[in-house]
Amino acid sequence: MAKDTFFHKKLTLNAGGKLIDLSTPKVMGIINLTPDSFYADSRQPAVADALRQAEKMLADGATFIDLGAYSSRPGADDISVQEETDRLLPVVEAIVNSFPDALLSIDTFRAPVAEAAVKAGAHIINDISGGQLDADMFATVARLQVPYILMHMKGDPKTMNSLAQYDDVFNEVLDYFTARYQQLKTLGVNDVILDPGFGFAKKPEHGYALLNRLEEFDQLGLPMLVGVSRKKMIYSLLGGTAADALNGTTVLNTIALTKGANILRVHDVKEAIQAVKLTGYLHNNI
Repeated sequence: MAKDTFFHKKLTLNAGGKLIDLSTPKVMGIINLTPDSFYADSRQPAVADALRQAEKMLADGATFIDLGAYSSRPGADDISVQEETDRLLPVVEAIVNSFPDALLSIDTFRAPVAEAAVKAGAHIINDISGGQLDADMFATVARLQVPYILMHMKGDPKTMNSLAQYDDVFNEVLDYFTARYQQLKTLGVNDVILDPGFGFAKKPEHGYALLNRLEEFDQLGLPMLVGVSRKKMIYSLLGGTAADALNGTTVLNTIALTKGANILRVHDVKEAIQAVKLTGYLHNNI
């Protein structure tokens, strides 16, 4: 919740015909429909388990549920479009039927998966590759007219760790956002959310450099999503594993909120909502 800057930042999002006001930051809960995502407690490959998790996250205050059926952890195995779709669609349909007001984000870099999910009732496409791994993604999002989360990554999940080298990580990510957003705008995509891609082709020091300058991305005038939940940039400094990183996650989420983050993508919704409420009180009342 950075103070007003010279730049005019878009703070509304049209998702599923609903206008979402991002002037108060929102929380996106993560549900992984995979057997091998990096944080074990986020894995909910069974439809009933995913539905139960979605119910809890919505009750805890999540505005969005992010469903991923392809593991993007470093070195993860590739799966086919068919397998990704088969994992994903039953859960989309179950949540749409049980919680018709829930806003579903689909974590995929494949245009056919994105299209199938939107046709099944999903509302947002969250693409870790920023359109680089499927040449049809940008045109597909433009045709579907859904919000698009533009994340920065180099390479793919198998190769990204070897590509974590930068002369100036902030300016490289800024240049990437500028060029990719121009392409999306030209195609007529109306709602674009930026995601610096913490942990994707980035060492911990790169992540902290981006977090430190997060508010400078406001010059693009777009809402910002931050996804640091339980990532290596936390536990590589503090010790332990992803399972031990909730407190560190809350600390970094709080910093991100003070620097203008509009959406927190998290495994732990209740704690993120508390961070939003407390930083909001500080911003608005002190």
